Amino acid sequence: MRIKDGNEITEDERLGQWIGSIQARSGDLPASEAKVVALLLTDPLFVGTSTVAQVAARAGVSPPSVVRAARAIGFGGFTELKIEIARARGTTRFFAPPEALAPDSTSATVLETSIRAGTDALTALAGAIELPAFDKAVDTILSARQVLVFGAASSATVAADAVFRLRAMGVTAIGIADHLSAMIAARLLGPGDVMLAVSSTGRTATTLAVADAASSAGASLIAITNQYSTPLANLADVALAVGGAPLPAQMAAAGSRLAQLVVVDALVAAVALRDPERSARAERAGIDLPDIS
Repeated sequence: MRIKDGNEITEDERLGQWIGSIQARSGDLPASEAKVVALLLTDPLFVGTSTVAQVAARAGVSPPSVVRAARAIGFGGFTELKIEIARARGTTRFFAPPEALAPDSTSATVLETSIRAGTDALTALAGAIELPAFDKAVDTILSARQVLVFGAASSATVAADAVFRLRAMGVTAIGIADHLSAMIAARLLGPGDVMLAVSSTGRTATTLAVADAASSAGASLIAITNQYSTPLANLADVALAVGGAPLPAQMAAAGSRLAQLVVVDALVAAVALRDPERSARAERAGIDLPDIS
């Protein structure tokens, strides 16, 4: 890996960001196009050096499906996709998810796999996140009367962190872990309120139900998820997709959770920078006062 001077990124990082942007745009594709994108994510070098017919044969789809897949993820066609692969190259190590851990994996292997999953997820995040959407999310939070945050399963920990961090910056944030209670709270929201929904898959039924209730009540909906074009991303007013490659079962939640936490960190930092007076008031409110009773 060659390190560049200043603020420039390394070649491995550039490739990881490019793959992250592809993964973020590959949600809810038709089966044939999804097969092409899966091949692209696992072996981009093959796709970049092959013809449409060769890619179609290996993916088990028709040649038109290859072209449609390229267009579905944002390219003008297969030729443009190959050009972008060539631009993203420059390293012999293409971004690829770690292999599944075996029962006899050593502690060193487990640790290395976990580190790589997190590192690759954060690299992919830089290519997946869309800055206009991020800016809109910050503005939406700054103008919110209150922010209801919800996430289920592994996303619940990200939601809880978001509540704490937003409160620390002076935002009136509400976190409700119970699904039914969250549904009631979401239905009581209205214009001027914000719902922040966290879901790695963008398909979690409970999260979708709470998000839909909030949106139907007139609240603005911000989604932190892995991919665009998923049900949650499509429902949201602002979707913040973190990208990242599919991971084995042991690591499935690890990488995306780290990337989601970084998005929360960035949102909170931007809120603090744009409204320093409110952040200062929140900081003073959090200072422990002496007990004078």
